[in-house]
Amino acid sequence: MTSDPSAPRWPYCGHGADLAAGGPVGCRGRSVEPNTSCLAHLADGDRGTYLASLAPGNDVDHRGTEFDATLLMELLDALHDPTTGHARIGEARFDEVTFGCDVSFEGVTFYGEAWFDGATLTSGAEFTKAIFCQGAWFGGATFVYGAEFLETTFRTDAWFVHAIFGGDARFSGAVFGGDVRFDGAIFDGIAMFFRAAFEKATLVGPLACSTVIDFREASFTGPVVIQAAAAELNCTRTRWESAAVMRLRLADVDLSDAVFEYPLKISSRSSPFHAGDGSLLDESVVTLGDPTVRILSLRGVDCAHLVLSDVDLTECLFSGAVHLDQVRMEGVCPLAQVPEGIRRRGSLPVRWTPRRTLAEEHHWRAARGGAGWSAAPAGTDHTGPASLASVYRQLRKSFEDSKNEPGAADFYYGEMEMRRHDPATPRAERWLLAGYWGLSGYGLRATRALIWLLTAMTVTLLAMMLWGLPTNDPKTETKGRLRGAEIALTAETSAPVNPSGSWHQRLSIERFDKSLQVVFNSVIFRSSGQNLTTTGTYMEMASRLAEPVLLGLALLAIRGRIKR
Repeated sequence: MTSDPSAPRWPYCGHGADLAAGGPVGCRGRSVEPNTSCLAHLADGDRGTYLASLAPGNDVDHRGTEFDATLLMELLDALHDPTTGHARIGEARFDEVTFGCDVSFEGVTFYGEAWFDGATLTSGAEFTKAIFCQGAWFGGATFVYGAEFLETTFRTDAWFVHAIFGGDARFSGAVFGGDVRFDGAIFDGIAMFFRAAFEKATLVGPLACSTVIDFREASFTGPVVIQAAAAELNCTRTRWESAAVMRLRLADVDLSDAVFEYPLKISSRSSPFHAGDGSLLDESVVTLGDPTVRILSLRGVDCAHLVLSDVDLTECLFSGAVHLDQVRMEGVCPLAQVPEGIRRRGSLPVRWTPRRTLAEEHHWRAARGGAGWSAAPAGTDHTGPASLASVYRQLRKSFEDSKNEPGAADFYYGEMEMRRHDPATPRAERWLLAGYWGLSGYGLRATRALIWLLTAMTVTLLAMMLWGLPTNDPKTETKGRLRGAEIALTAETSAPVNPSGSWHQRLSIERFDKSLQVVFNSVIFRSSGQNLTTTGTYMEMASRLAEPVLLGLALLAIRGRIKR
């Protein structure tokens, strides 16, 4: 029997073996000493004798045994403690056990180590309010229909290495007093950790989850690293009492009202995870796509200790977050873009200049009938311009403090836009902002300012040719008087004569050259030295005031995009 290399590592019953014919080794259940059969194949009398010998708190070793509902109930009844109303077990060895029934260890206390490595639970698995005083080992266990660990207490280490949960796994209210490992674990359903307490966990994962990893209201007392590939990660109202790192793939993350007392870094991982033994994590349960993590909400979060690295913020809700000016963004963290192409605003076609925007600005503009802007998801509160201006201002300061002025430019643009549209902004200020926007895009659109500058210069040039230059250059006449031995000379310049004649005559090459000198000199606040008509003098004064301002706005916009 021991010659078979596939045989278990313990004395086993071998019921049904046909070794002579080269068949299977038979039942792998551990023999119940002094008998040669496992608990499942003991004769009724021998089984009764064994069960009668058990008392609450005894060790049990039934590795490899196949349990049905009756057999499991008989074993737990034999270990039942009438003072607590639940079974008490010392060291429990259920390695490679097959439970062909609903399993209920509800309220059971395991005083010694509990071993379920390689166990197969083919139906429901109930560990609600169980207490594991020593290590709980579920390495390689298969929970075909998921498991319930509601309010379970793990006083020391709990390992679910390479465990497979075929349905929902619920650890709501569980207390992990030691290190907890889900290294290589696979959840083909919800992984529920609602209000779970991770007191000494250092590494959770890498694990894969087909739907939601639910950490709502969970607490992490010590420094921890979470590695997961999942469809969604719900961290609403979580509490992080030490430094933490989340390395994620594919997941949509909700951090609403989470509390960070120390730095928390969230980053996207482009390549699949490897488990601790070097094997590749099986991510087949997750719908594969872009591995970039999407942050859905930072509402109610104090972002002073938050670091985001290579995450997607296109749908992130920022309003209500605190200390956004201290958030750190590393790598590529895209935000929502304005609608592309030509859109209609009323009867007018418009084209939005590319810039990064908040998802909440999309929602606000869509609610006002803006074409191409993304509407808010159902149940999401709308945020007004005043709040959005504050969010943009804080994000701008965050980028400026990190010496990334070009990156802050779009946030400044968004802040100005919200101030311009805010009904609480004084009307005169809104008019001023509207002019600032129209002339240069708040000092950030060099092309717009240059177009206005060239337009103004062209208008001034034509006006000078038509009305600003006199017909001829004024001539100086000198008159003298002789009085005895003295001669008195008087020089007089004739007044400029307004041009006359057809426009075709006024638009000559000579007048173009003179007008061009006037215009270019006006841009840099220098007098052209040309004699002008009264109209031309006022035009020159106006151009010397307006056109250098437009040039300055264009230079300001260029500087804002290249300054570091």
